[in-house]
Amino acid sequence: MKTYAFSVMFIYLYCFLGNGMEVHDTSHTVSLNHGQVPNNQRGRPSFHLRPPKNWLNGPMYYKGVYHLFYQYNPYGSTFNKTLVWGHSVSHDMVNWIHLQNALVPTNPFDKYSCWSGSATILPGNKPVVLYTGLDIKNQQVQNLAKPKNLSDPFLKEWVKYSGNPIIMTPPRGVKPDDFRDPTTAWKGDDGIWRVLVGGLRNNLGVAILYRSKDFVHWSLHDDPLYFWKNTGIWECPDFYPVSINSRDGVENSENGKTLKYVLKASFLPHDYYTIGSYDADKEKFVPDNKGLTGSRSDLRYDYGKFYASKTFFDSVKNRRILWGWINESDSSTDDIKKGWAGIQSIPRQVYLSTTGTQVLQWPIKETENLRQKHVTYSSKKLNRESLFEVSGITAAQVDIEVSFKLPKLEEAEILDPKWNDPQLLCSTKTARVSGQAGPFGLLVMASEDLTEKTAVFFRIFKKNKKLVVLMCSDQSRSSVRQGIDKTTYGAFIRMEQKDKMISLRSLVDHSVIESFGAQGRACITARVYPQFFVKKEPHVYVFNNGSLDVVMTTLDAWSMKKSEGLT
Repeated sequence: MKTYAFSVMFIYLYCFLGNGMEVHDTSHTVSLNHGQVPNNQRGRPSFHLRPPKNWLNGPMYYKGVYHLFYQYNPYGSTFNKTLVWGHSVSHDMVNWIHLQNALVPTNPFDKYSCWSGSATILPGNKPVVLYTGLDIKNQQVQNLAKPKNLSDPFLKEWVKYSGNPIIMTPPRGVKPDDFRDPTTAWKGDDGIWRVLVGGLRNNLGVAILYRSKDFVHWSLHDDPLYFWKNTGIWECPDFYPVSINSRDGVENSENGKTLKYVLKASFLPHDYYTIGSYDADKEKFVPDNKGLTGSRSDLRYDYGKFYASKTFFDSVKNRRILWGWINESDSSTDDIKKGWAGIQSIPRQVYLSTTGTQVLQWPIKETENLRQKHVTYSSKKLNRESLFEVSGITAAQVDIEVSFKLPKLEEAEILDPKWNDPQLLCSTKTARVSGQAGPFGLLVMASEDLTEKTAVFFRIFKKNKKLVVLMCSDQSRSSVRQGIDKTTYGAFIRMEQKDKMISLRSLVDHSVIESFGAQGRACITARVYPQFFVKKEPHVYVFNNGSLDVVMTTLDAWSMKKSEGLT
């Protein structure tokens, strides 16, 4: 029987149940009492997953149900070291049911916290989880838990292994508080299981490799799977295969000549990854090009607010799904006042690009089931300072897809060699700074007078007769409020000279803006809190502030309905 391994990600999500209460009934579900959201809560997302309240580890599929376990603080809406495993279930990864907590601190091996980990389904369709516990000595150890009742597709109750911790002592040079986040396990042709644990050894960030024949007794491999100096601790590592020839997902234990491997780590405040080859005999990962260095030139899943991500293999639809934590732009004081903060990203399908140099991302197909009222435009020429409103949709809760015909390359600006930091370039050349080819794109969560707005846009450059596209998410004027993070984000997109079009998709959910450029070649997520939105509705505009004309070939926008099970 094929063995499927599924990941449980390390995500800090935290929210509050407004105008309602949390009720535990005999089925272990949480009943949500829906109420009218007050004006001061209007930034609360409506189709992004969050728990019933407070601080909000990852997904798996079992007996027809998708499961999301997550780091959750049941005591407040700011970070608390004592965390539990919250648990929600879904049939489509869009609409969710909240269950009772799956793991809570109860034993010496997790007395002070049940931190992040992973899930694996063993032969015989038996799920197990590995997780980091903060033990009675305030040290990080690795533990094992199993479901109490395998016939329950919701897996509502979990039992901790009596022999925990199964991995107690970190390798030499790794401190007990720099030793956490076991990954999804994979099984080699030799029948031995492998798992990675993130760590920091002296000045080296390490993906520590452990091996086991029975998933209970684990031994340290002589060398880490991969390491790099000056990265800081490896949080939430992830390691998985991707197909060279297909967009289909690949189960973690698969191997072969048609596969590449993605190695990812979280280094505050971003998630970085690299693509390469895995030598199972030598237990080594070898990057194709630059490895994981933690520098701004590394590949990223998302160039905005996106951290502690993890993937899992969806065996039902044969795809790999990526999730991540979207943190706040408000202060901790604001979070306490709201009673909620931080949410889960839209689930994204990930696959290798045709060039094999990066992974592409796109919201899962099920997200489109939330689409309602639809408006469309086509063949609209945008000259300099063009601005028109996309009307007829709910601008606070909208999915927008727009395509632009690229201006002629020979008329684009030359990219200065010093412009090697896309975020800095976007911060300097904001949406208000006119260029040749761009800026052009969308203004979302915008006030009618445009005093508050978030601009998601492109600029086109040329470099040695090649096309360079800059994608920006400009929050500099997202709010007139003080004390809010208004960082502007940026990414370079790899385009070919033969490319004549570029696309942008933005999903706006009140305070959340997830944007996908050039069919997912670059992704930027932002959190915004415009002051006007407390009392007035937002607007969406398409604009061009470049001196060259741009043709908007198509635009489709849909109002999005609220996910079921969210408050």
